[in-house]
Amino acid sequence: MGETRLPRHMFLWCLSATYVFAFASIYVQIPGLYGNEGVLPARWMLRISGKSVWEQLRDLPTLLWFGPKLGLDTQQCMELLSLAGALLGLAATAIPALRDCRVYLVLWVLYLSLYQVGQVFLYFQWDNLLLEVGFLAIVIAPMNMPWGRRVSLHDNITFWLTRWLLFRLMFASGVVKLTSRCPTWWGLTALTYHYETQCIPTPLAWFAHQLPVWFQKLSVVGTFVIEIAVPFLFFSPIRRHRLTAFYMQVLLQVLIILTGNYNFFNLLTITLCISLLDDQHVNFWLCRRTAQKERTLLQTALSWVCLLVEVAVYGLIVYWTILYFDLKVEWNRKSISSKTGGFFCLLFLNIAKVILHFLCESLCVLSALPALCFRSACVKGIFLRLWSTVTILLHDSFELTDRYQLVNPYGLFRRMTGVGGRPEVVIEGSMDGSTWTEIEFMYKPGNVSAAPSVVTPHQPRLDWQMWFAALGPHTQSPWFSSLVHRLLQGKKDVIRLIQTDESQYPFSQQPPAYIRAHRYKYWYTEPKEDGSFPQRWWRRIYVEEFYPVVHLGNAFLEHMLSQHGLKVRTQ
Repeated sequence: MGETRLPRHMFLWCLSATYVFAFASIYVQIPGLYGNEGVLPARWMLRISGKSVWEQLRDLPTLLWFGPKLGLDTQQCMELLSLAGALLGLAATAIPALRDCRVYLVLWVLYLSLYQVGQVFLYFQWDNLLLEVGFLAIVIAPMNMPWGRRVSLHDNITFWLTRWLLFRLMFASGVVKLTSRCPTWWGLTALTYHYETQCIPTPLAWFAHQLPVWFQKLSVVGTFVIEIAVPFLFFSPIRRHRLTAFYMQVLLQVLIILTGNYNFFNLLTITLCISLLDDQHVNFWLCRRTAQKERTLLQTALSWVCLLVEVAVYGLIVYWTILYFDLKVEWNRKSISSKTGGFFCLLFLNIAKVILHFLCESLCVLSALPALCFRSACVKGIFLRLWSTVTILLHDSFELTDRYQLVNPYGLFRRMTGVGGRPEVVIEGSMDGSTWTEIEFMYKPGNVSAAPSVVTPHQPRLDWQMWFAALGPHTQSPWFSSLVHRLLQGKKDVIRLIQTDESQYPFSQQPPAYIRAHRYKYWYTEPKEDGSFPQRWWRRIYVEEFYPVVHLGNAFLEHMLSQHGLKVRTQ
């Protein structure tokens, strides 16, 4: 592994920018999501008890416990933490001296504080990933001393931790697609549904959906190669292997960014990919010349051997891809046929998944070993100390890593949803109970004539949860009853989550007297012959009632609020 000074600087700069996007996105949504009159008020996560502040921090590690001591309520404290995190991240992005381990410790603590009370709107894999990457940055970043002397507390070894995290993220995401036994992934047809069924597609997703089926199948194969096979090249001693893996991973993330709105997640993944670079390649980007050393005959021979090994590895990846997916090109039909990889492929994937999980947990134990051994040393007796060490390692280390999100499981797009059509919940309001008007969201599909939005790196978290809500009955999304209640009350902060422009909200002057919700199924429209943009991007059909007609004081609404413990929260 070559020198990584420049990649480390790039990594820390990108992470600082990602923190800015994450904190700023949460900041503008706090009043509607977590405010005192929001969908899920965060103050109810901080239950008043007779415990001391330190005991409360142990149970729920968040700085929001100090809000009352500063004269701030929970909403104000969350806004303060978000604003502080965005400004601190922006300062670290602009000022190299602030890319310090202590600054990243503060950023990590701030985001963890918000995460602990974020409830369903903040429990996404990219929130976990940001916390894990942020914790690694504390180890990777240098410590800048005020008198100008830099004390570096990192080396090339610590930077490998980001490479290991990238491997876990990508490999697990590829493995779960196959171990789930989802027929669309095994049949290589997943992308024929993905572009129209993902949460918030971009306009380019409509065009990607129109690509021929054979190309979609090849794209799925490429996804498996990039997510399952290529990650093993992260640790190759051959430099070109790592660089090839870098460009393939970045290519996948850029394509996802172009066709889907996944907030800061893809930017954070690209940030992890920087760990595959070295100073020499970054200097190549910057057009800086590096001194070329004359090669000896032995070094020249070794370079040829490395080239042969490199080519052989690429050939092996292609061979196993064709073998496991039984790929056959049918030139007459202009298509690609495939079969499932069979028993041995599935057995290999399950074994790999178990090994990956074991290695992750082992690293958790090793990371917590010094502190836990100190605790066990307080126990008298050699056998008691040994037993105490084992039990503490097995229990406390897992508890600590879970509480502080130090190590997390990953696995994106495990199963393809919306195979029979994209389910969408459409909320309607009425003043008299007979004439109904649809309440259109800014970002999620609703109006069939409205073009898909581009919102990256912002994440409209209510729109995202509406996508999850449409996948099942409303009882699986208890927060939906609270949303309906807030809309009937006409709460402005909640309405701004749906439409920031009041003129676009049909009940801006007076809240609706009645609200109901229906489930529809959406599909992309067919392209025009001239290839121009469509007048209608979507077509839809009615499926069923999702939420019955309710009004303030309605018995069903009151029952749902009480059943899910939301009645008191929304008062």
